[in-house]
Amino acid sequence: MAVSRALAQVGKPYQWGASGPNSFDCSGLTSYAWSAAGVSLPRTSGAQYSNLRNVSRSELQPGDLVFYYSPISHVAMYIGNGQVVEAARSGIPVRTASMEGGRSPVGYARP
Repeated sequence: MAVSRALAQVGKPYQWGASGPNSFDCSGLTSYAWSAAGVSLPRTSGAQYSNLRNVSRSELQPGDLVFYYSPISHVAMYIGNGQVVEAARSGIPVRTASMEGGRSPVGYARP
């Protein structure tokens, strides 16, 4: 349910601090998507990583969260086959992308 809700946001604009339904930042998108499954997530990417059960890359399942940068400042949702859905940055609408995509994940967590 969370994955389908996240994918339904593809094409909507990025806006820092936005948590939907018309625009999103990265953690706003993951929070909004998981709320469809009745799961409440912390508001920021760092808090999401710190407060959720961390999993290894080999354990990733669709809906798990993928975290980037140190300190953590970006989160995306894993959708399978090495792909994520994310609200990346200003000027780029919500999109699907490679999990790697020129950057290396620093952690993974399961809501």
